[in-house]
Amino acid sequence: MLFKISAGNIRRSLRDYAIYFFTLIIGVSIFYVFNAIGSQVAMMKISSNRSDIIELLVSTLSGISVLVAIVLGLLIVYASRFLMKRRNKEFALYMMLGSGKGKISAILLIETLLIGTGSLLVGLFLGIGLSQLMSVLVANLFEADMSAYRFSVSVDAIIKTVIYFAVMYIVVMIFNSAAVTKMKLIDLMQSEKKSERIKMKNPAACIIVFAVSVIALSYAYSQVCWHYNELNQIKFFTCIALGMASTFFIFWSVSGMLLRIIMGIKKIYHRGLNAFTFRQISSKINTMVFSMTAICLMLFITICTLSASFSFRNSMNENIKKFCPADFEMEISFSDEADKSFSLDIEKIYSENGFDINDGIKESTHFSTYIDSNFTLEDFIGKDNMDKIKKQAPTASFDVPEQIVKLSDYNALMDLYGRKKLELSDGQFIMLCNFSGMVSIRNQILKKDLERKIFGKSLKSKYNKCADGFISLSSQNLNSGIVVVPDAVVDKNQAAEKKYFIGNYIENSVETEKTQREHFQNVIEKSSNVNGRLNTKYDINEATVGIGAIITFLGLYIGLVFLIACGAILALKELSENVDSISRYDTLRKIGADEKEISKSIFRQTGIFFLLPILLATVHSVFGIKFAVQVLEVFGIEKIWSSIIATTVIILLIYGGYFLITYYSGRGIVKRRR
Repeated sequence: MLFKISAGNIRRSLRDYAIYFFTLIIGVSIFYVFNAIGSQVAMMKISSNRSDIIELLVSTLSGISVLVAIVLGLLIVYASRFLMKRRNKEFALYMMLGSGKGKISAILLIETLLIGTGSLLVGLFLGIGLSQLMSVLVANLFEADMSAYRFSVSVDAIIKTVIYFAVMYIVVMIFNSAAVTKMKLIDLMQSEKKSERIKMKNPAACIIVFAVSVIALSYAYSQVCWHYNELNQIKFFTCIALGMASTFFIFWSVSGMLLRIIMGIKKIYHRGLNAFTFRQISSKINTMVFSMTAICLMLFITICTLSASFSFRNSMNENIKKFCPADFEMEISFSDEADKSFSLDIEKIYSENGFDINDGIKESTHFSTYIDSNFTLEDFIGKDNMDKIKKQAPTASFDVPEQIVKLSDYNALMDLYGRKKLELSDGQFIMLCNFSGMVSIRNQILKKDLERKIFGKSLKSKYNKCADGFISLSSQNLNSGIVVVPDAVVDKNQAAEKKYFIGNYIENSVETEKTQREHFQNVIEKSSNVNGRLNTKYDINEATVGIGAIITFLGLYIGLVFLIACGAILALKELSENVDSISRYDTLRKIGADEKEISKSIFRQTGIFFLLPILLATVHSVFGIKFAVQVLEVFGIEKIWSSIIATTVIILLIYGGYFLITYYSGRGIVKRRR
């Protein structure tokens, strides 16, 4: 009998349960998808290094899953509160008919089991389907061979998902039972008569608070976006605190200003049901200032996290193509104990140790870089500019000599790289730099067209800004400064500071890479006079894949869960308000309002309620992404706009989905009272 009642309740209240089902199904599917990554990768052919990275990724996602489970658990409890509140009169009827609290608890227990089982099954079914799409993303990130891949179901992920959500449902059952024991018949019957009074705030105080909040927020924006180089830890956390406080007070002031402003515009306020609509909106915001602040900040984190993670991965792929135009790079320099009369000739060192450096090499170039102890970064900047530059870059090493390369050597390297060559006249130099922080500093100096002495010769920059260029292989914009000078500037007897040997393999394979590394390590170990470094495209690609994959998956996981949390909280609050306002809508009908006008009112209320936090979060995100561009410039996030588009699509699907379900469910709640 109790089972029949429970099943009937669920069938009759499908609209009420829509948000609950939607949240649970999405939560279950996302939880499964990210915990099934390990089993999907097991069927792909990947390198041992990437296998280690995947193990780290899987363990990291497992740890994050605990946080995700807590967030989803709190959402389920929050949703249960709404459903309990929605059914106050139903519970009152049970009690009037003689049902004890034990039977009511049993009905709720059966309903929770039915809803939980249904949501788990649908969520797992959806998750299994989505995980097959996720496997394509995994293969793309790790450049894996999917020839052995087939449709897969992760038993471990299913077990983990069932266990985590079973614990959540047990908590909900305990919560529901506790709530039932506290029920009083009189409170249940009079629940609809309780409503919160709209407290009209002082409009002058609201305007002042709003203005101060906007000014404080603008200051925080300016510090993190346009004075980034001057930020220290205290200033940074001060800006974060200002941003959070300003967000809170903007919502506080808007809740008082919105109604006053609309009331002042008579044509809008007295049109249709606008007077009722805006009073409802003002009341909701007024009672949810703290929650709206938290939701806005969570949406801000979601937008920035998703945008940055997508962009980071895309840019890392592009950076490999751009900054790794050769297969390998050997670099040697004198060791601390070396006899400086020793020749830094890498080919000769190889030969003396019984190896042919050109073995397996298709094309290559070798060259030297130099330093002038009298031409440091401080000498380049100049004494007159040092105070200003030190404020912009307090952590820079100004006493480090600048790296110098001859024009012919650089152009020979550009031949190998397939990049544009440079041209210089006598008395000129070109500053190569692509590290954004140093580019801005060096450009300030280059604009002044000052002469600088290099190896005793006076030179002027050919350009009034840095040229984009680099020597070493990398996956990032790491070149903080290389000076290209005419060959005649460097004396033939000038000792090299470093020697480079850069080239491409005849056959680019793991075996070739392994052989080259073994030979290099052998040579360096036997040569006490030199330090050496071997940098290869393979190693850079491996490291890049690991960082990019971990950031991408964590960004997706956290961003999606935060987005679900924000949508669910707003939806449940709006539906709860609709339940409380049923009698008000009945009154509107009695005074002549038709269903079309009431539906418009509900749509506007729901729309504005969902729009306000995402609107302010978007404003925050514009500056937050600008800040992220500066922080992550070294990694490169050139494809930020395509990432923003992808983020927008995800938000529209999930956040927009919550909005539509909330609107239709809210309209259904009000209509059923007719």
